[in-house]
Amino acid sequence: MVERVFREEYGRVVAGLVRRFGDIELAEDVAQEAFVEAVSRWPRSGLPPNPGAWLTTTAKNRAIDRLRRESTRDARHAQAAAMLGPFDDDDVDPDTVSSVPDERLRLIFTCCHPALARDAQVALTLRLLGGLTMAEIARAFLVDEAAMSKRLTRSKQKIKAAHIPYRIPPDHELPSRLAGVLATLYLVFNEGYLPADVEVRTDLSAEAIRQARVLATLMPDEPEVLGLLALMLLTEARRPARFAGGSLVVLPEQDRTLWDPRLVAEGHALVRACLRRGRPGPYQIQAAINAVHTDAARAEDTDWGQVVALYDQLYAVTPTPVVALNRAVALAERDGAEAGLAALAAVEGLDGYHPYQASRADLLRRAGREAEAVEAYRTAVELSANPAERAYLAGRLAELTDAPG
Repeated sequence: MVERVFREEYGRVVAGLVRRFGDIELAEDVAQEAFVEAVSRWPRSGLPPNPGAWLTTTAKNRAIDRLRRESTRDARHAQAAAMLGPFDDDDVDPDTVSSVPDERLRLIFTCCHPALARDAQVALTLRLLGGLTMAEIARAFLVDEAAMSKRLTRSKQKIKAAHIPYRIPPDHELPSRLAGVLATLYLVFNEGYLPADVEVRTDLSAEAIRQARVLATLMPDEPEVLGLLALMLLTEARRPARFAGGSLVVLPEQDRTLWDPRLVAEGHALVRACLRRGRPGPYQIQAAINAVHTDAARAEDTDWGQVVALYDQLYAVTPTPVVALNRAVALAERDGAEAGLAALAAVEGLDGYHPYQASRADLLRRAGREAEAVEAYRTAVELSANPAERAYLAGRLAELTDAPG
């Protein structure tokens, strides 16, 4: 019960506390204390009528108590106005008025301050808005948990040292922060779409889509905003077909009648709108790739030549190893498994990345190189933290190791 409320309310509670008190660490600490108190009280007293309001009020009172204890006499007078009065959306500094209509989206823009490095912007927002654990954030950035913890600590120290204000940026500053905001929403969505447990964190995907819709309304002339929304919708449309019996179902094997036709249609319309603008960017290209996949009634009808061409275009603007990996997989569909393996061999830095090992294992299997495929599948199973993916990979491995002869 409390875990569900935590997922639904954490971002909203922290966003309100940061806006009110202007201190990230304070907001995080008192929000966590409020949830700890909820774990203690709610099993006995029952869920309050408005859990979010209860958590916000409890956290606010703890913040005020802490400030009173830590303040000097002069500072108490300066803080009096902040401590008293209603805690609602009318409690806003008129100097911070912005057209951003959503409290949590405001905090994303605030965290994406140009003084912070891009990865710090994204990681900090994932922590504050999504309530992601350090392990989940580290996995999203392909680094270990200790390194991510140090990175976030350094970011917070920089915020304090530079006196970076936690305020809603005025409208003229919004475009300069857009790239960080989009990257954050994309990673929040992915954390909900690729959960460690099939039934957990899907709320994050819904929240990312909701905020992307708000952003698209706010900035309708930004094609990358539309591209990201299209990418999310076309990806989300496939969710009902992604799992069966606790195991992952890969795209070529999915029952496409389970895909959500409403989301597919909306995503395709957004892709067409982006194409008309003629200003392609990474999210638009990824959305176009997904549009090709969802345009085919059967996996064998997929236009792999078009997919490879789009990955070529994506790699030209985003030359990352992960894009190269995905291009190699598409190339294998067009030109055969050996062509895909040759392309994979040129990709560097992904040996510890389980999708790389899983893709390599599949191509080795298709190329008839079964002994090598077995080793690659074993490596992929060891690297994967997702139970559904592990079940799928273990099944593939069993097909090879249990085969007669």
